[in-house]
Amino acid sequence: MHELLGAHQHDLALVIGNGINRYGAVAGRNSWEGILTELARRHIDPAHTSIPTGVSPTEFYDVLELAVGTTAGRTSLQAQFCAQMVDWTPLPQHRLITQWAQRWATPVLTTNFEGTLGQACSSKLRRCGADKFTAHKFTAYYPWSSCYAPNPVVDPLKSFAIWHINGMQVYRQSIRLGLSHYMGSVERARGWLNKSGTRLFGAKDIRSWPGANTWLQVFLHKPLLIFGLGLGENEVFLRWLLIERAKYFKRFPDRSRPGWYVHVEGSRDVDPGKKIFLEGMGIHPYSVPDHASIYGEKTWSPV
Repeated sequence: MHELLGAHQHDLALVIGNGINRYGAVAGRNSWEGILTELARRHIDPAHTSIPTGVSPTEFYDVLELAVGTTAGRTSLQAQFCAQMVDWTPLPQHRLITQWAQRWATPVLTTNFEGTLGQACSSKLRRCGADKFTAHKFTAYYPWSSCYAPNPVVDPLKSFAIWHINGMQVYRQSIRLGLSHYMGSVERARGWLNKSGTRLFGAKDIRSWPGANTWLQVFLHKPLLIFGLGLGENEVFLRWLLIERAKYFKRFPDRSRPGWYVHVEGSRDVDPGKKIFLEGMGIHPYSVPDHASIYGEKTWSPV
């Protein structure tokens, strides 16, 4: 992976999942599944020890929401989930990766909710480009123009910043955990891509659509290096976005960008079905011998 980073360091975006929090952590800590299990013990059955087979984590969260019932209960559930992450702190890999990204002005997209990546590089919560497209559209439910960065962000494609795809702990309403949450994100993004008068699929200028000052601009216009992310069938929103990205590149071949999905050899993270999907979306599976090859100091040292 060190060689891949060296070859593309001048034009890249990192897409990071919860694997960065699990590597080197105490067994069972920093786990979304562990948090969901704890919430299930509170709200469904004290005997719960894990998410049962036959239900995805996203569907399981929807079960939890139905159990708490009211709108206030659902908001409280998101707050309870966030409360379980308050003591998560940066690990060595958080600092290594953010230092590398800062060096090369590389945007970082993460599916994680907590602020460990931002803490690792002493970043502040900022809002990108308060212009005619975003100034009147901020919502704590979809704070997609908000990021963590050490300096103001004018152009998401040219700046180091940490963007939270599925919501930010600081805005508990933004946390996307259930399947219904994911579908809400799909509907919001679809309008910007395909339906609105300034939709991206009809834009001659990539700076003149509603997502131009959000993490979507990065996802759709930079080469992507994806790691620490299961990207399973339950990741409905991200998989849909990869499909839309591939469609977008077909419409505008000159805007096409590559992508890589990093996985450990023998981990079964890339089964035949996922391989077909990834390659169909222009994302190349990239195997490494172990997790140290993803998160270790040698990987992120200067080339």
